[in-house]
Amino acid sequence: MPYSVLTLVKRRRRRRRGRSLAVLVIALSLAALAYAGSRHFRSHAAPAAAAAPRPAPARAPALKPPPLRLLQTPAPPLEGRPVLTARSAILADAGTGAVLWQKRPHARRPIASTTKIMTGTLVLERLPLAHIVKVAPGVPRTPLVREGLRTGERVPVWKLLDGLLIFSGNDDALALAVAAAGSRPKFLGLMNEKARELGLRDTHFTSVSGVIDHGNYSSAWDLAALTRYAMRDPRFRKIVRTRIARVPWSAPTYGKVYVNKNGLLGTFRGAEGVKTGWTTIAGHCLVASATRGDRRLIAVLLHSSDPYRDARRLLTMGFALRR
Repeated sequence: MPYSVLTLVKRRRRRRRGRSLAVLVIALSLAALAYAGSRHFRSHAAPAAAAAPRPAPARAPALKPPPLRLLQTPAPPLEGRPVLTARSAILADAGTGAVLWQKRPHARRPIASTTKIMTGTLVLERLPLAHIVKVAPGVPRTPLVREGLRTGERVPVWKLLDGLLIFSGNDDALALAVAAAGSRPKFLGLMNEKARELGLRDTHFTSVSGVIDHGNYSSAWDLAALTRYAMRDPRFRKIVRTRIARVPWSAPTYGKVYVNKNGLLGTFRGAEGVKTGWTTIAGHCLVASATRGDRRLIAVLLHSSDPYRDARRLLTMGFALRR
């Protein structure tokens, strides 16, 4: 068909395969660059994350060791006879910890100067015998029984322990408490902490000497357990079995004589002391120990009208038992 100059001619569109291919190539290149960049970023960021310290795992709270079991009842303790005047009492074998006889053993009662068993025990654990104590102000004003310590005088621990456990000086108790812990309240804290450690559930101290009755209490069971613990220390045993101690002193005193008030020493075979006590509220209290052969017995009498007769009856019965 012939064309004229007026004939409309439709131009065919060229296929843009080359352009589409180029666009595809560019897109792929950009994607590759983006991937490579992200890998590069991660490779540099990872060490920093790894270097960050991990929080330490929380530690479980340390478990406190269980309290010592100083007394036990492998067989039912005897009760009733012998008849005693003490309101509470106990007899225990110091070797095995077995309770042989009891009378209201867990009744909480004021214990007067038998408190000094704990005071002496703690001092022996915390201060050397040769350590020099400077008597703190206020010690000479301690009420009731005191040996007459003077503010500022320097006294070795062993002399104050003789005054504490033989003469039963309340000023000795306060002087030693301040020296061992820094203050009376801090030493009381140590006394109650030690009571918990030893499993003394019926015991609480508000006095380092026993001169205060209010809030200062224990039981026959707890005092026997404490005494069994204290008697493991040969230094404690040596002091409490001493009947008379002649102690050299600095001028102007020069010397002191301490007399043990325990009426069993020298009158009951095998008696080894331990501690007496008395206040109006607590009455007569006695913690006694005696050894015959390979057996040591501990007797505790609280609020007794005749503590030495009670102790002799209990100890004599105990040595006659074969368990």
